[in-house]
Amino acid sequence: MTKHSLFGDRVGVLATMHQKERVIAPLLERELGIKVVVPENFDTDTFGTFTREIKRTGDQLQAAKLKAQKALELTGETLAFASEGTFAPHPAFPYISRNREIVVLIDTINEIEIVGQEFSTDTNFSHKTIQTIEEVFEFAQKVGFPEHGLVVMEPSDEGKQEIIKGIITEKQLIEAVELILAQSRNGKVQIETDMRALYNPTRMKNIEKATRDLIQKIKQICPKCSCPGFDVVQRKKGLPCEWCNLPSSMTLLEIYQCKKCSFNQEILFPDGIEKADPAQCMYCNP
Repeated sequence: MTKHSLFGDRVGVLATMHQKERVIAPLLERELGIKVVVPENFDTDTFGTFTREIKRTGDQLQAAKLKAQKALELTGETLAFASEGTFAPHPAFPYISRNREIVVLIDTINEIEIVGQEFSTDTNFSHKTIQTIEEVFEFAQKVGFPEHGLVVMEPSDEGKQEIIKGIITEKQLIEAVELILAQSRNGKVQIETDMRALYNPTRMKNIEKATRDLIQKIKQICPKCSCPGFDVVQRKKGLPCEWCNLPSSMTLLEIYQCKKCSFNQEILFPDGIEKADPAQCMYCNP
């Protein structure tokens, strides 16, 4: 176990009820030298649910920070971590879902907030309205059941329908579908992937990657005040083309900034290349 100068030998509270400590805690303890604890009976569902019966509190970052702050309030500790995930269509490929995971650190002693993140198209996020058991098992096979859990509910926009979560066996799935079909007003059932981390190993891997990104940012130290979290705040395009030397759409420089003292620094050629491939040039390859 290594020790970080600001966090070594401290207790870090992890705000979770969905077993995220399985991937987050070992990394934080090994890399920062802290002891990670999970508050007892900590209900993160009060900050929002994927099944929409409870609306998320604020945006993704706000919800994660609120979880961490609540964990600090409950435990009296000074260092907390929390994660939050979102799923949406990929901006360039709308038919593909994208998972964004963030892991936030809040340190009240040093007045530091650092956020790690992971963007990934590696997700089984999906849902479908079905009418038969055959359709149910067709959907289940496509999304990696039973390793990945399922949710079954009656299709409704009211948010008051019965919701059966954490389905991980064929018997549970059949019983849930038959129950909802029996009380469905239109003879249909809504089936969804259970996106809670403990029922979704694909998402859990992305949470692990976001944790690694957080650790990397913690290790990026401000050259002026030595605060961790010295991170990119802006990327500027314009890397010159190898053929015509005109600016391309590729990144020329990145601007790093300290969140504590606001010192900033420009880093040229962050991708390790000084000339752009002509295929990326709007003049050579219009």
